[in-house]
Amino acid sequence: MQIETDLLITWGAVAKKYNKNEFIFYEGEPARFYYQVLEGKVRMCNYNDEGKEFAQGVFIAGDGFGEPPLFVHERYPACAVADSNCTVIKLSKESLMKILDEYPDIVKKMVFAFAKRIFDKATTARHVISQNPEHRIKAFLDRYKIDNGFKNDKTMIPFTRQEIANFTGLRVETVIRTTKKCVI
Repeated sequence: MQIETDLLITWGAVAKKYNKNEFIFYEGEPARFYYQVLEGKVRMCNYNDEGKEFAQGVFIAGDGFGEPPLFVHERYPACAVADSNCTVIKLSKESLMKILDEYPDIVKKMVFAFAKRIFDKATTARHVISQNPEHRIKAFLDRYKIDNGFKNDKTMIPFTRQEIANFTGLRVETVIRTTKKCVI
């Protein structure tokens, strides 16, 4: 979901550049800002006690992120990390709420974006609980193709094996071994 950049700036948003792998916010921090990617790519993820990453989502130019905990007065449930050098615009929670009061069309777009994320999370959860790595990887790749409107069988997937492992909860070795032995 994208809010026009000019509108965000009018309401006090500021743009900040982040280097690849730089944290934008950390899991457990109080949620105080709405973020929107201007250029580059941002990854939302969690880390377990051993440092293993589980990717929650990737956001590209025009995508907003970090907003759900703003509405429920909670802390960020995941980290946001620059997946590439990127520029992100940041708007205070108070200003976002004023924008939403004044622009009901933005509220409708945000509700739609939230519903899509919830639907995708539920669909993903169903596949992640599968013990079969082939099933997990195929479901992840199928979701990518659907989300990006690819209709043909062969599509270039812009994820590394490590990134696929992070999204599916598998070890990179399992992803390598599984993709070698099956045609996806």
